[in-house]
Amino acid sequence: MDVFIGLIRLAAVIALAFFLGRAFARLRLPAILGWLIAGMVLGPHALGLLSSGMMDSGWYEAVEGLMECTAGMMIGTELILGDMKRTGGPLLVMTIAESLGTFFVVSLVFGIVFWFTGVPLYLALLFGGIALATAPAPSLSIVNEFRASGPVTKTLIPMAVLDDMVGAVVFFLVMAFVTVTSSAQQIPVGAVIVVVLLPIFIGAAGGLIGGLILRFVHNKGGEIAATVLLLLAVTGTGFWVNSLLPVEVMNFMLLGMAFATVFSNLINGEQRRDIMSVMNPVIGGALIVVILNLGAPLDYHLVFGAGLYTLIYIVSRAAGKYGGAWVGAAMTHAPDTVRKYLGFTLLPHSGISLIFTGIAVSVLEGTSPEGASIIQGTIAAAAVINEVIAVYMAKKGFEWAGELQEGGRTGKGRKRKAEEAV
Repeated sequence: MDVFIGLIRLAAVIALAFFLGRAFARLRLPAILGWLIAGMVLGPHALGLLSSGMMDSGWYEAVEGLMECTAGMMIGTELILGDMKRTGGPLLVMTIAESLGTFFVVSLVFGIVFWFTGVPLYLALLFGGIALATAPAPSLSIVNEFRASGPVTKTLIPMAVLDDMVGAVVFFLVMAFVTVTSSAQQIPVGAVIVVVLLPIFIGAAGGLIGGLILRFVHNKGGEIAATVLLLLAVTGTGFWVNSLLPVEVMNFMLLGMAFATVFSNLINGEQRRDIMSVMNPVIGGALIVVILNLGAPLDYHLVFGAGLYTLIYIVSRAAGKYGGAWVGAAMTHAPDTVRKYLGFTLLPHSGISLIFTGIAVSVLEGTSPEGASIIQGTIAAAAVINEVIAVYMAKKGFEWAGELQEGGRTGKGRKRKAEEAV
């Protein structure tokens, strides 16, 4: 009965988030901003309709994991290897430049601040490692809502996969260093490989099986049924493997990306379009749940207690993301719009950053409780403030690049039409 009541409450939360998103859309703001605010308002720190107990329950974690995996399909079905051969190298260069640029800027800024304030310098590296994390769901929901298309969109979608991988590698390497430096609890060295490769391996294995099965299915109903069953099987395998890990850090969105990437490259374009014509509305609903889950843990009260560290973190991370993306795009001779506006689409942050923060705090609280408090308080407050600003700026980035398809016209098209009317 508890599960049944919980499902009704979750359905009510989704419905309220949907209508709030529609209200924001009428104000020419991205619907995701409404979903995010709905998560904060309806979450455990406000009205509590989406309570802590509910979010910690097994059934809710299963639903959330499945929704993340489903949302990941939006990226995976776009990663067609034949189309990516021309851009694979430049994408890797841009991702590394953007990720390491962010790590360098945030670590350097906090290193200078901590040098003068007497805070251990290794905390600056932790801030840099956490800052790498980019939440792809907010920007991707804008792509889905406004049917964004163009160089920035085409660069962002595959970069979302690479960015998660680079971010995880750098963060866990930093954690290994901090573990030795602070003499805190040990994190297995193999955690770096596990966190990055396990979801890719599980998803790819499921995608391989799915692609081979779909080659023998020649009707739309069968294609959809096979895809859904395999998606459930892949998600279930992810949960089983996650339960065996010392720290539950399975990236279910990356799992879904890998699953969809492999099967999409094994079937023909017509089959892919048939599947996605049915799955796209489902993916849209999954994105609402994912964004709600990002917003619910954010305590809006932290906005009032945000201090100087929070401001430094938000500004330095934004500078690192934008500057790193600009340098990477310039190095690879990407189009001007990518150089100027890609960085804005990479600003959304919470989600994986909160997971990284939790891991960092668990390592530090035994030997450096003050350091753990600094990390936790700064990132928690930054998550609330940054996410609201970042969603708006991500939408503006696509708009300034002229890639939003509202009413069949891009942002630049509307601007030109207004100018002609004058």
